Amino acid sequence: MWTCLALVIGNMVGAGAYLVPSALGAYGAISLIGWLVTACGAVCLAAVFARMARIMPAEGGPYAYTREAFGDFPAFLVAWGYWVSVWIGNAAIATAFTSYLTPFFPTIEQSPLVMASVALAAVWLLTALNVWGLREAAIVHAVTTVLKVLPLIVFATVGLFWLDTAHFTPFNTSGQSHLSVVMITAVLTLWGLMGLESATIPVDEVEDAGRTIPLVTVWGTVATAVIYVASTVAVMGVLPMNELAASAAPFADAAAAMWGHGAGRLVAAGAALAGFGVLNGWVLMQGQMPLAPARDGLFPESFSRLNARGTPAFTLLLSSSLCTALVLANYTRGLVGLFTFALVLATVTVLLSYILTPLAQIVLIARDPERWGGQGARLAVVVSALAAAYSVFAVAGAGMREIGMGVLLFALGVPFYLWSTRARAAPEPR
Repeated sequence: MWTCLALVIGNMVGAGAYLVPSALGAYGAISLIGWLVTACGAVCLAAVFARMARIMPAEGGPYAYTREAFGDFPAFLVAWGYWVSVWIGNAAIATAFTSYLTPFFPTIEQSPLVMASVALAAVWLLTALNVWGLREAAIVHAVTTVLKVLPLIVFATVGLFWLDTAHFTPFNTSGQSHLSVVMITAVLTLWGLMGLESATIPVDEVEDAGRTIPLVTVWGTVATAVIYVASTVAVMGVLPMNELAASAAPFADAAAAMWGHGAGRLVAAGAALAGFGVLNGWVLMQGQMPLAPARDGLFPESFSRLNARGTPAFTLLLSSSLCTALVLANYTRGLVGLFTFALVLATVTVLLSYILTPLAQIVLIARDPERWGGQGARLAVVVSALAAAYSVFAVAGAGMREIGMGVLLFALGVPFYLWSTRARAAPEPR
C-alpha cells in the first residue's frame, strides 16, 4: 500500500511541480483557474482508473483497458503515446532537477551545455539503478517521496501567511482571452498531476491489487492536487508575477523572500531532491509500460526482454537514449524553455490514454453490464464523460505546433505496430 502510494504521489510531485509556477507567471492569477480545472479533471480521471483497476487489475493499466474495449490498434496507440510521453517527460524532469541546482552552482544557468550535461548525468545514473533492480529503485523512490513533499506542504500551509494580494493583479497579464489562458494553463498544470495512473502499470508487482490500486490512485491524486494548488497560491502571493515568470527556482526564491537566503537554499535542495526522486520513478515507468503490449505482440519482442535481474534493460537503455537525443537537440532553449517545450509535448502524447480510458469504461459498461455495471455504474459513466471532456479540453489548449508534433510521433509508431503484428501472425517455421 505505502510503496504504491509513494509511486503515485512521487510520480506526480517532482521538480517539475517546483518549476510549474514559473511557467504560469507569464499569465497571472488567472492561471489558478487552470489549476482548479486540472485538479477536478485529474480527480475524475483517478476515479476512472480506480474503478477499472478494481474490476480488471491488469498489467499496463490504460493500455489494458483500451485493448479490452477497442481492440489492438487503439491500445497500441495508447501504449506508444504513453511510452513516448515518459521519455520526453524525463527530459523535462531532468531539466527541472537541474534548475534547482542553480542556487548552489550558478554556472549551470549560465551555460546551456553544462545544464544539459548535468541533466543527462542524472538520467543515466537512475537508468543504471533501474537496470540493477526494481526493488532497489522502489526503495529510493519511497524515501525521496517523503522528503520532497515536505517543502510543498510547508508552502501550502505556513506560506499562505505571507500572501500579498497585490501580486494577484492584474488578473490576466498575458493579453490573451481568458478562455485561451485557462486552456493553456490547464495543459501546463496537468503536467504536475501526470502519473496519477502509475499504480495501475506494474500491477503484477502489487499485493492485493484489486483493493490497493483504487485506494492509492484516488487518495494520492486528491492529496497531491490540494498541496499543489495551495502551494502555488503561496508562491504567487510572495513573488510578483514578472519575477515569478523569470525565476529558475520559484519556490526557492519565495522561501528566500519570506525567511532569508538560507531557507531559499534549503528549499532548492528539497526541490532538487524532488526532481531526482520523480525522475527515478519515471525511469522505472519507461521500462515497465511497454512490457504488456510487447508480451501481447503489439510492440517488438525486444521490449519484453528482461535481464538476469528481472528488469527490462533494453527498454530502459533505449528510452534514456531517446531522452538524451531530445535534450541535446533542444538544450539551447535554456532551462525554462526546454522544460516548457518537453512538458507540453509529453502532455500531448499522454493525453490519448486519458481520453480513451474513460471512453473505454463507458463502452465496457454498455457492452457487459454484468461485469462492468453494478452499483455506481451511472455515476461512473458521468465521471468518465467528464474525464474524457477534460482531456479533450487539455489537448485543445496545447497549441497547433505541439499537437502536430504529437501526431507525428504517433505516426512514427505505426510501422512498429505493423512489424510486430505481422511477426506475430507469421507461421512458425517447420
